[in-house]
Amino acid sequence: MFVVGGIYFTRLASVEKMLEKGVDLITITAIMKFILIDKVVELEPGRKIRAIKNVSLAEEYLADHFPTFPVLPGVLLLEGLIESASWLVRQTQSFAHSMVLLEEARNVKYKSFLAPGGQIEYTVEVKTIEDNISSFSGFGQCGDQKIVEARFGLRHFNLADEDKKMAAVDAKIIENLKQRWELLKVG
Repeated sequence: MFVVGGIYFTRLASVEKMLEKGVDLITITAIMKFILIDKVVELEPGRKIRAIKNVSLAEEYLADHFPTFPVLPGVLLLEGLIESASWLVRQTQSFAHSMVLLEEARNVKYKSFLAPGGQIEYTVEVKTIEDNISSFSGFGQCGDQKIVEARFGLRHFNLADEDKKMAAVDAKIIENLKQRWELLKVG
């Protein structure tokens, strides 16, 4: 599973089918379903990122998870780490790739719940960042309490790597990401 503009896909083929049907991927990426970082509070390109997420009862997924005990779903806690690392890759590589996707997650540990009104701070440190792959370790905590921790790897690429006709789509996605970065960045 991976995310393009906040929309979850199980395979790159799913994106390709949408494009074949004439769905504008740029329109999709502009209507982010879930953004799991509110602000980047520290960035050391190639080394580390710290980002925060405030959890509000107004977030629609909390209505189902769980109605009488709303908490941020574990998969979204992990996605917050992944999203943080994705920004670290983009900044380190000067937005070289339109796609930064989860390759693997290992040793994911959920230590506590995060309820509405809470704030999680994600800290992600680089193990390696290469041209097309990267690996990280990270954790999220609320105050002094760890909520989630994991080791994970990302892969990064452009759609045009497989199909040169996708270069314009890559450029639009990267531009959209640069605009979003202006809202998230430190300072």
